[in-house]
Amino acid sequence: MSSSAGEEAETFQLQRLQLLPVEGNNLQSGAISTVAFDTHQELLWIGNDCGRITSFYGPELTKYTSIRSHPPGEGPVIQFLFHEKGVISLASHSVHLCSRRGLTQWHISEISMTNLCCMSFLGKESSEILVAGCQNIMYKIDVERGQVMQEIPTIHKYTIMKHCHYICVATDTGWVNILDPDTLRIIKSWQAHTLSIHDMDAQNNYLVTCGWSSRPHGPSMLDMLAKVFDLRKLTQLTPIAFPGGAAFVQMHPKMNTTSIIASQSGQVQIVDLMNPNTTNIHQARLSTYMLSLTLAPSGDAWALTDQENTVHLWGSRKKMQFSNYRNPTEFADEPSPLPSISLNSDVPLSSIGMPHYREKLLSAWPDDHIYEVGRLPAKIDPGVMKSMLPAPIGHCATNPRKKLRNEADVTRLLPSNEITMVAPKFLSQKALNPVNDDNEERKTSDTVEAFVDVVLASSTKAEVPVMYRNVEIKYSKFGVDDFDFQYYNKTHYSGLETHITNSYLNPLLQLFKFTPMIRNLALHHTASNCTSEGCLLCEMGFLFDMLEKADGLSCQATNFLKAFGVIPEAARLGMLEDNLPSSSSLERKIQIANRFLLEQIAFDSKRVFANDMKVEQSIPPVLVFNAGLEKTSEGRQLWARPGWLPEEIGISAQEGGVTCYEGSQLSHRQSASREPIPVYELVGMVVDVNSGEHQKPHLVSLINVAISEKTLTRQNQWHLFNDFLVRETPTADALHFEPSWKMPVTLIYQIKSSRHAIDDSWKGCLDTRCLYYENSIPANASQSSHSSVVSLNPSTEAPRRGSPVAIDSEFVALRAEEIEISATGEREVIRPTRLGLARVSVLRGAGMLQAVPFIDDHIAIREPIVDYLTKYSGLKPGDLDASRSTHALVTLKVAYKKIWLLLNLGVVFVGHGLPSDFRTMNIHVPKAQVMDTVDLFYIRARARKLSLRFLAFYLLHEDIQQNTHDSVEDARTALRLWYKYKEFCDAKILNHILNEIYIEGRKFSYKPPSELPGGTAFAMARNPRGLEGGTATLGMEVGGNRTGRETPPNQIVSTGMSGPTTPVGRRATSKENDYFESPLR
Repeated sequence: MSSSAGEEAETFQLQRLQLLPVEGNNLQSGAISTVAFDTHQELLWIGNDCGRITSFYGPELTKYTSIRSHPPGEGPVIQFLFHEKGVISLASHSVHLCSRRGLTQWHISEISMTNLCCMSFLGKESSEILVAGCQNIMYKIDVERGQVMQEIPTIHKYTIMKHCHYICVATDTGWVNILDPDTLRIIKSWQAHTLSIHDMDAQNNYLVTCGWSSRPHGPSMLDMLAKVFDLRKLTQLTPIAFPGGAAFVQMHPKMNTTSIIASQSGQVQIVDLMNPNTTNIHQARLSTYMLSLTLAPSGDAWALTDQENTVHLWGSRKKMQFSNYRNPTEFADEPSPLPSISLNSDVPLSSIGMPHYREKLLSAWPDDHIYEVGRLPAKIDPGVMKSMLPAPIGHCATNPRKKLRNEADVTRLLPSNEITMVAPKFLSQKALNPVNDDNEERKTSDTVEAFVDVVLASSTKAEVPVMYRNVEIKYSKFGVDDFDFQYYNKTHYSGLETHITNSYLNPLLQLFKFTPMIRNLALHHTASNCTSEGCLLCEMGFLFDMLEKADGLSCQATNFLKAFGVIPEAARLGMLEDNLPSSSSLERKIQIANRFLLEQIAFDSKRVFANDMKVEQSIPPVLVFNAGLEKTSEGRQLWARPGWLPEEIGISAQEGGVTCYEGSQLSHRQSASREPIPVYELVGMVVDVNSGEHQKPHLVSLINVAISEKTLTRQNQWHLFNDFLVRETPTADALHFEPSWKMPVTLIYQIKSSRHAIDDSWKGCLDTRCLYYENSIPANASQSSHSSVVSLNPSTEAPRRGSPVAIDSEFVALRAEEIEISATGEREVIRPTRLGLARVSVLRGAGMLQAVPFIDDHIAIREPIVDYLTKYSGLKPGDLDASRSTHALVTLKVAYKKIWLLLNLGVVFVGHGLPSDFRTMNIHVPKAQVMDTVDLFYIRARARKLSLRFLAFYLLHEDIQQNTHDSVEDARTALRLWYKYKEFCDAKILNHILNEIYIEGRKFSYKPPSELPGGTAFAMARNPRGLEGGTATLGMEVGGNRTGRETPPNQIVSTGMSGPTTPVGRRATSKENDYFESPLR
């Protein structure tokens, strides 16, 4: 043996560590199915044939965690992948991700997953994995989100998958396919073995396979050649001879051309692919056949398994490390020993802990028998007593000055052991230290989730779980936009905010939205030509569309609740919060509102679909019940019975009445009857939650969201909607009621045949007529129309997907900010300023009339306006009054519908600070349809966003917003900045421009010179030609030709737009000139 081979033999010496064998039916010690080394920590992971994964720490193989990741019926664990979030395991029917501590992150199991076999990351830094198997569908899964992003059909059945520049997959027929990681198309195929591939590994541009071959007159056998392929040239190299039958192969992670090949008998051969004649042979001391071979990412350790359920760890006696970088492994704290207590007369009984219990204790008094009492008054300061003097009323003394003026002690007993959800930090606070805040809140979130799971798993639920309690919005100086709503919602179902009047309707609106028949009716009605201002069905459609587009982001039902609040009948029936007595029942009020909204839905739908509606004498497809909540304890105890509320019911209408079937009666009725009866399934319910004395009663909704999913699924998915807190909850918990705090108020059943009946055909039949003509209200129709507005030509200017439009809006204050100042001077916002849409302007983004407005609507506002915000809106008293305004006014419904139609037509909105405008408008626009110049000209590391006025001065040489704001001017300026942005991108100078803007802006506090002392003189000094007509010399010139895109054509000039043309550079003649020139130079 050569010296190099001797050194290698000395490096890899055998060290055998054996695990416990299988003991009876112990699922934790099932037969080993797969083994893998962790790439991030010093852990060895083992999967067994019962779906359980177990990890062992370090060379001593100390047991670390053991998790049931897959149900036993799915068979063995097939493969592991490792991510910074945890461990991904694969079984035949599911993919599972859990943290290394054992907490489940997500579990994906689809009906089409029938025989999964392999998976791989799509790249070294990618967070997406490709999962395949012996089936005709592959899945692309996002590890961060835990969702199937794409289903890819395939005609091949894959058994092994590896990543090395390409995706290398082995088929069940012995072929190897090379897939492109981006397109997943096959770019090369060859047959490695005649029957099948037993093992395969790819690393360092080489692929090595071991497989089975057929014999003419005998059973199949392991091929005595290990096939080698070059992944750079996509060609086959000289195979490696292995007389013992190559069964397992691993590529060394550090030695580029070194491969380890092993047989089932334990013979291990280390061979150089470039010099196959140089080999190093070891023999593992195994009493049975070898089942697997795994190499650690560091190359310092091997793991072999055999039929005796034993793991053999190989490595160096001097050096043993699994991963390349030893990340610390978190261990549980050792429990402190219990103190010894001697029972005698001197030991108080209160020092002895209570045993674990599940039943409700006799000492747990009901809330109506408990009330708060004040603490005993504090003793008067002795110094005060000494200086006490008689007074006409009582006594007086000198103030010792130990407290602030008017400051007093809190004498109420506050609950010290009550567990509540900790409010998150404001977004502005997180931006200062994002890394630490994310880790801190992740720990807090994990703690709260763990506590909630413990409470929900109890049998009695005597205490109200945290997730069912009141949630409140905290306000910073930046208002409600600074509140972190995503802290309360990790799902893709959006919640509704609570800082709006009549927001007690939120749970009922969510329930309507997840009822497909109601949802379809509302959206089809909204897409029609209905322009009635008081149409609640239209507002409901706007709200449902916003909730679906938000995809988990928090929303608010501002426009719907505003329309609901002005209906006279709503006030007469006592459904408005402003007119509601404090002693009124919330459950009674929501039931009245439920009946009223259903009648209003029927009335509004007749306005548009009156000719299409038919009167049928049959049971409707949607059944809505108001639950009769008896005040007696016997009546409320009925709801507490397990299974009292059925998930499915059958309805049979006969001449004598209606018969309802459930459970076994329903099954028997369906099998015995020749004519099938309609079966209804429970969509969800509105639930009254009485949290006790310290919290006011409130309403939540529990909804089976699977019914309204577009993809077919048999499993129910119950979710809790507690305003803006949304959380998945088990079915047993959703259908369990407690007379003391949780009772149903309203229930909805829908016919089962309409499950997943989501009709989106309304998107193709939008009535867009209101975009092409004036919509002024009758009282204001005689006023002069917009002089600068040119209506769209429906034949040549119809908005299409991707068409750019510039938008800006102005708002007025409808309610002043409500604040509370404590005795210590702390200022807390109780309710923020409520703004109302007052003007919206939309301009063409391209075409012959580019930058010409086709919408410039002033909104007629009937409620009192507390502040016109003239400095920021340009609006004055009387501008929004139909009897006095010189502008053509429209209703809020018409103005909103125009924006909503543009949104669903797929246009791209260009503007400055659009998220705030869209939020106040009460509309959600996906990010793909927004071009916000705030974000386009922004460097995250600078932690400062630039104003539209400063950007207009610096890049366009215009001083806008001098006296007031104008939405047409602001939208046009944003459009020009967008085109400037595209110019800079084409010229590849954007980063340089951004850095220069921030450097120059910092000198002058990011304000145009006109706002600074001596601003006019400064501006003229920087730009002798004046603000109008300035030119820029930004950019780069290559070979005498200008690069980049020309500024929009000359018709912009006719609309008042001016600015620099394509950035043009100058040749660098020396080092000092090797830079781009500023627009102001």
